[in-house]
Amino acid sequence: MEILALLAEGFATSLSPLNIMIVLIGVTAGLFIGAMPGLGSVNGVAIVLPLTFIVPPSSAIILLAAIYYGAMYGGAVSSILLGIPGASTAVATTFDGRPMAQKGEAGLALIAAAVASFVGGTISVILFTIFAVPLADLALAFGPAEEFALVLMAFTTFVGLGGDDIFKTIVMISLGLVLSTVGLDLISGQPRLIFFDMPGFYSGISFLVLAIGVYGVGEVLYTIETSRTSPAVTPARLSFAELRAGLVRMNRLWRTMSFGSVLGFFVGMLPAAGATPAALMSYGMAKSMSKKPETFGRGNIEGVAAPETANNAASTGSLLPMLTLGIPGSPTTALLLGGMVMWGLVPGPMLFIESPDFVWGLISSLYTANLAAVLINIALIPIFVWALRMPFSVLCAMVLVLCIVGGFAPSQKMHDVWLIAVFGIAGYVLRKADYPLAPLVLALVLGPLMEKSFRQALIGEQGNILVFVERPLSALFVALSVLFFLLPIIKMVARRRSKSTAPAE
Repeated sequence: MEILALLAEGFATSLSPLNIMIVLIGVTAGLFIGAMPGLGSVNGVAIVLPLTFIVPPSSAIILLAAIYYGAMYGGAVSSILLGIPGASTAVATTFDGRPMAQKGEAGLALIAAAVASFVGGTISVILFTIFAVPLADLALAFGPAEEFALVLMAFTTFVGLGGDDIFKTIVMISLGLVLSTVGLDLISGQPRLIFFDMPGFYSGISFLVLAIGVYGVGEVLYTIETSRTSPAVTPARLSFAELRAGLVRMNRLWRTMSFGSVLGFFVGMLPAAGATPAALMSYGMAKSMSKKPETFGRGNIEGVAAPETANNAASTGSLLPMLTLGIPGSPTTALLLGGMVMWGLVPGPMLFIESPDFVWGLISSLYTANLAAVLINIALIPIFVWALRMPFSVLCAMVLVLCIVGGFAPSQKMHDVWLIAVFGIAGYVLRKADYPLAPLVLALVLGPLMEKSFRQALIGEQGNILVFVERPLSALFVALSVLFFLLPIIKMVARRRSKSTAPAE
């Protein structure tokens, strides 16, 4: 009953005229951002983040969460109409969404994606509401040793579960940690890594500058190079009869959507996982459990519903560890975490005690955003088709202008604008070399917390390094960190052993 009372108070905040307008604006913007190839929730949040300083922190996080939600919906639009995923989270949607469009069922595929996203979002928000308080209560037992071990586990999950090249992932985490130490020492106040003695580095490197550079400018440069021609857009019509028929067909897929929602929510809570592997896992499970697995990849509506429920559920699941533990579950929530710190809020268990209006206003806004997203998504399908025909040169120019203005506005220093340009070129080179960017941003955001908790633990225990394995919770996180770090080696050994024991043909 206490949770229901808190949620009711949250709705009083989220249903204010300002916040309703912000949800509608954020969802609509997110839908277009997600639908545009080369953009996505990370880029959208990074570009819009500087604009949030003109509204209160509660409204700012609601706006960014609405953009995040809308982008997860919108990613399916270009996957179906263009055959190009709007973001990596919509890759699995392309497998059956594009064949459906080629068969003349583009409208049905878009309805399936919208309804499945709504179901996944609704179930995951309910799970979020149930698990938020117990997880926050557990986190109240955390001390500096537990905080350090938890951040360490967040980094090692990228190594063990991330799916990228292990060496490159470690390099990017290390680079992010190095960049996080630029500025003044936490304890002594001595300057560290002040490159060329530039005064701008004394205040450190803002995660916002790095995010806009690598995800905004870098992504634009990479997409300009790789997109030689504009792909053809499959026309999509949507009548009330098609909408009704689509809803009837979706009603038969409740088992697939329920399973995908629960799977996506819990996979999304893992720091290195997020929506992309959740969608791929849900698609694979739906195919394996289907009575007609051979129809997958040829335009099966279930192949659209399964990944869309999972990726939207995962986007909500990734918010849970960010709010309760201060550990982001995805690159986008890493940006949200950094934004909260900039607004003077400290994510973690105390946030539920010190700022309950903020927390429950955000949670209740997820219900509002989910409903708004499905209605706006279905209503604006014809406009999506028109917008996807926009010349990419125009879109690139708009994004670059927003990046420059967004980087300059918070600090009003040209130093940050030059850093954005440097990080943009670096992000482009790293993307070309196939280095993952998410560990870099995550390390810059979590680096200061990791250093602070590590030094606090050692100072409190007078240099006893064993403090990290003597406390039960900390020891558990350290053990899991070691397991995640060794997981790729274990997989490689198991793979080789299975090959050696396999009978020769």
